[in-house]
Amino acid sequence: MNLSKLLKSTTFRLALVYMIFFAASVFALLVFIYWSTSGFMARQSDATVQAEITGITEQLRSGGVRRLVQVIQSRSRSAGDSLYLLVQADDTYVAGNIGEWPPEKADEDDWLEFEFERPMDEGPELHMARARVFEIQGTLKLLVGRDIESRLQIESMIRNSLLWAMGITSVLGLLGGGLLAGHMMSRLDDINRTSERIMAGDLTRRIKLRGSGDEIDQLADNLNAMLAQIERLMMGMKQVTDNIAHDLRSPLNRMRNRIEVALLEEDSEGAYEDALRQTIEEADGVIKTFNALLSIAQVEAGALRDEMKDLNLQALAHDVAELYEPVAEHKGISFASNLGEPLMVRGNRELISQSLANLLDNAIKYSPSGSGVSLALEEIDDQPDLVQLVVTDSGPGIPEEDRARVAERFVRLEKSRSEKGSGLGLALVSAVARIHQGRLEIGEGVDGTGLCVRLILARAAHSPSIS
Repeated sequence: MNLSKLLKSTTFRLALVYMIFFAASVFALLVFIYWSTSGFMARQSDATVQAEITGITEQLRSGGVRRLVQVIQSRSRSAGDSLYLLVQADDTYVAGNIGEWPPEKADEDDWLEFEFERPMDEGPELHMARARVFEIQGTLKLLVGRDIESRLQIESMIRNSLLWAMGITSVLGLLGGGLLAGHMMSRLDDINRTSERIMAGDLTRRIKLRGSGDEIDQLADNLNAMLAQIERLMMGMKQVTDNIAHDLRSPLNRMRNRIEVALLEEDSEGAYEDALRQTIEEADGVIKTFNALLSIAQVEAGALRDEMKDLNLQALAHDVAELYEPVAEHKGISFASNLGEPLMVRGNRELISQSLANLLDNAIKYSPSGSGVSLALEEIDDQPDLVQLVVTDSGPGIPEEDRARVAERFVRLEKSRSEKGSGLGLALVSAVARIHQGRLEIGEGVDGTGLCVRLILARAAHSPSIS
């Protein structure tokens, strides 16, 4: 891994800042523990010395100097960490377990700290002591103190532990920051490499998911969905361009040839009129194609999202069914509708009406005389947030291998070439379904014959149904 890149990464810097704050917190905590422990031990030691002085003073009051000397001699034999020294005014030794009066000067409260030789099994050792001194009757000096060497060793151990803790915290913080930054950088590098390949023209590339479900995986999943949408739109644009060049060239050529032939006719008013009529029909077909393409583009761009509102889908479907029922009867096709209970959806009335009209128009167009077409409005048992409009016919159906592509622009199967159309009807329905958080499903009709098309839409969030 590139070290300079790691050090410049935002993740490493954030980890470093967090480590500094954490280390400062640990340092403050350890300093507090050290200060509290050291202060407590010092206060306890001073309190012990003060208690010794109080006891000795009581002995002095009750028995005088002789009694004081006896007490000092007695306590010196089993002193432990306690220190005693009684000397005359000229520092001549009288009693105690210290050999000589320390040279250090006492502070304003008569406390002093000094070194003294303490006899041990291995020989004398230099220890630190803290004591209080005062004069007795102007002829004697008394020193009462404690050996604080063990206390100083504990304080030293705490200080060393503090330094080690700070060092270990810093090292582990740096290592943790480096590992965290490296992990994040590897995942971001995946995103960057994928983005570079996409910018180079490979729209099929997708960001790999780690399966952890964390925020990076969620970001990658959303980016992949966005890339899939971009790829679909780009492929749709390419397909539209190709299909326009292919499908619109023929009617434009026919119009041109027809006008040219009419111009070659000598004084044939009927030929001119017939040519103009057919040209107008061809132009209307081209205009319808461009209008359908414009509608699909507007839907996919989300330009009509602001016009969505709560709709009674049952009433909408009933209005569309009333328009197409006479068309079906004129062709000798029975038309049945089962719209059930009123259901609410959040959507654009014109788009949903046009989509349902396209489905019914296709069903009637491709169903033979004497067959039947049905329309149903249903809830989906395992998906309570969705509803579906189901159009079933008895026509030739669509082979399973072609069902996925019939909703693409300008796709027309061989069976439908004899019928008028641009191949944009189902493409519009599919786009409308997507903008309404739904989908278009195409399957077999009843008993495996004909076609069953389901326009699935999201229900209104606050009003699942009405009565």
